[in-house]
Amino acid sequence: MKEKLTAPAKLTLSLKITGRRPDGYHFIDAEMVSLDFSDQILITQGDGLEIKAAESGFTVDTGPENLVSRAMDLIGEKAFIHIDKKIPSGAGLGGGSTNAAAILRQFGFDDLTQASSIGADVAYCLIGGRARVSGIGEVIEPLPFLEKTFTLLIPPIGVPTPEIYKHWDEMGGPAGENGNDLEPALLSYMPEMIQYKKQLASISGKQPQLAGSGGTWFVEGEFFNEDCRVVKTVPSNLHGK
Repeated sequence: MKEKLTAPAKLTLSLKITGRRPDGYHFIDAEMVSLDFSDQILITQGDGLEIKAAESGFTVDTGPENLVSRAMDLIGEKAFIHIDKKIPSGAGLGGGSTNAAAILRQFGFDDLTQASSIGADVAYCLIGGRARVSGIGEVIEPLPFLEKTFTLLIPPIGVPTPEIYKHWDEMGGPAGENGNDLEPALLSYMPEMIQYKKQLASISGKQPQLAGSGGTWFVEGEFFNEDCRVVKTVPSNLHGK
């Protein structure tokens, strides 16, 4: 067995938080798209997980709590998995979720509710493309594909997603003024992130938006700069839609 997989990043174009479950998970209403910015995965015979980390972001644990390890447990399979990460961990681009989803997809697993049980973004990443995402992330409504170009500025700092949601709760659940309800919580919890938003605004002349829980900032259009990455949307992982 030797399989090569591509695991595309996801970009959250809008994010509204609509409620909270007793177990702490938040209900969302979001629009997400897949990007031509990907991790590469190699599956071979054996058992284990090896990760070549991205240049920035958090160090990725390869233990049982890694989303890929949890995905393998969910499907009851064993293999040796090597991941060449380009998507930084803690960037708000779904790097761990898209890796887990690629594994689930490879083994024919398509239960979105169970997929979301190992990580809120895994269900969306299992399908990919352009979609409206609701519930806690398990309700996926595919939308017509739109070819778009975005410029990303990815800070060299990982953002702890659970802490941002917790801080949002502590702030009383503020609404974001720029399409993402988590932006006020991020900038309150990690005020150093404002400098990267201002940097992209200066480069593009546009108002940057926050990707997911952060800390990636993005604008639509091409704005080439050594600190930025220009990306394009790609269709669904299923049937090329």
